[in-house]
Amino acid sequence: MPKLKTKKGARKRFKLTKTGKVKRAKSGKRHILTKKKRKRKRDLAKQTIVDKTFTKKIKECLPYG
Repeated sequence: MPKLKTKKGARKRFKLTKTGKVKRAKSGKRHILTKKKRKRKRDLAKQTIVDKTFTKKIKECLPYG
């Protein structure tokens, strides 16, 4: 069986936790930051878990974790 290729876009955007969940960055921290409160920007900087409905599809793009 040949080696599977990793989708490069998924590799850059997602990481897997030890328990198999998929982490992602939150959106909304690129521009128009002056009107956003400090607390909101701090929360946007944190990682979050991908919704379980998308987890299977993302894991297909990351065959080797």
